[in-house]
Amino acid sequence: MTASDLPPRHDVELGTAALRVLAHPLRLTVLALLRERGPATATHVADELGINPGAASYHLRRLAAGGLIEEEPDRGTGRERWWRSVHRQSVHDPATATAEQCDTGRAYTQAVAEVAADRLHRAAREVPLLPEDWLRATAYGDFLLRLTPEDTSRMRDEIFEVITRYRDRSGGVPEGTSPVFVQVQAFPAPGTALPPDAGA
Repeated sequence: MTASDLPPRHDVELGTAALRVLAHPLRLTVLALLRERGPATATHVADELGINPGAASYHLRRLAAGGLIEEEPDRGTGRERWWRSVHRQSVHDPATATAEQCDTGRAYTQAVAEVAADRLHRAAREVPLLPEDWLRATAYGDFLLRLTPEDTSRMRDEIFEVITRYRDRSGGVPEGTSPVFVQVQAFPAPGTALPPDAGA
């Protein structure tokens, strides 16, 4: 079972400790891998991501310490530990976070943006190989809008409602599905919203 098969109650609101654990792009990538592909060992993670097995094991232990993954019961041996994601999705909303969570959340948000950019880069390399039906269905949009922070929050919430409707649809998984990443990015055009002394 992958994390996407878990029901909505398995979403987790990230606290300060979990935000600190996930304020690292590689850990976010490891967690996403477990959620997308299902349980894996440090060796599997290392092979998939092209990193040292020792580094993979370290990051898996950090994720476990943060309560984000756990050992797969009744699987593996003393030398080979299988890990699985505990939650379907991690949630961090700066609008409802404490001051401490907001500070830690900045590093987490930066890591999320870096991972999303890397995933988009890898997807771009596969565009020439996509089957025609998937090529017609994909979307790579880039829209420049003039919005207030309130407008942006409202638009984000409306988009999330649509995503939730497709994610939580009843009736099981239709035939012909494939894991699809829907990336939502809404941010001020670089250099336009920083306070006057931010570059000093």
